[in-house]
Amino acid sequence: MADDDFDPVAFLEDAVPIASNESVEEMRALLVETLEAHGLDARVDDAGNTLAAKGATESDADTHLVFNTHIDTVSPHVPFEREEADGETTRIHGRGSCDAKGPLAAILAAFFAVDPREDARVTLAVTPDEEKLSTGAAALDLDADCYVVGEPTDLDVCTAAKGRFQGTLTLIGSAAHAAEPTSGVNAIAGLEAALTVIRQFDDGRDPHPQLGAATLTPTTVSGGDATNQIPAHCELVLDRRSVPPETAEEFRTGLETAVRAAVADDVGVDFSLTDRPTPFLEAFATDEEHALVQTLAAASGRAGGSGTVRPFTAATEASYFSPAPVVVFGPGVLADDEGAVAHAEREYVDVDDVERAAAALTDATRQLVG
Repeated sequence: MADDDFDPVAFLEDAVPIASNESVEEMRALLVETLEAHGLDARVDDAGNTLAAKGATESDADTHLVFNTHIDTVSPHVPFEREEADGETTRIHGRGSCDAKGPLAAILAAFFAVDPREDARVTLAVTPDEEKLSTGAAALDLDADCYVVGEPTDLDVCTAAKGRFQGTLTLIGSAAHAAEPTSGVNAIAGLEAALTVIRQFDDGRDPHPQLGAATLTPTTVSGGDATNQIPAHCELVLDRRSVPPETAEEFRTGLETAVRAAVADDVGVDFSLTDRPTPFLEAFATDEEHALVQTLAAASGRAGGSGTVRPFTAATEASYFSPAPVVVFGPGVLADDEGAVAHAEREYVDVDDVERAAAALTDATRQLVG
């Protein structure tokens, strides 16, 4: 049965004081306790994901909607504080208030309130390490029809985001005495041609209709062992913000091939993506006309949001659920007119926005699967 008694703000006031930057165990215990208190079976899988479901079985469901967000936060923990006006709480401060315990509170309100029809299923999948390696999200195998990922979007419906890849370009020469420079191969000198390739890498590529152009940025550089020696190696770290349909491997091979063609033949070239145990967060894009997008945007507008449909400006675990339709949505902002909010010492979320997000998600979920 539908449960309309859950108070997302009260849950948030319990959740934000719990430090979940180094361990999510206490926060996960609160989440499981909350689910069980509302009559739902909750389980924690081997990857640390907290899972619960309502409605039809996976095999019987014609429509399967997944709610996803995360319970981990960045360090350091920032203590919980309230702002009040006329005796009412108006703003909640503290680590995780907007990223992403505020979105979690709104998602829980919708999850508890919806009573899925006989052929529909709603799953809650809350991950434990989105801020680090996303091992929880990488282990999920839900095969749903659509996904809502909770992040601070200011109640806008975000349908796309750039991916983020990182790799190291290594140029290899041969050492020699600096007094006889032609007797060696200067790896650092190869940077001149390599940087030209990097600057021109995306020339002639059409920008993505939702995300614009991809970016490629050199971020750190190192090379050489002694000030009087021709350097035999040089390493340049690159940050790639990708747009669909580029994959991490396509970027790696494309960049290495382009640099190899540009530098001198006697310079060795290797470009390797940074080693990690989970896939990179690749770019994703959902059709803005999809029913999930239009239904949630209209519901957000009715709840007091703008109803705006736009890209998200940060990488999220939403990319793991694409190419299925996925949107990012929630209360709070990444930054405001004063500066950073999410991940900042001044992190906060407005109570009204949490309640509006809960109302919008409840409204949209009932239309989609109720």
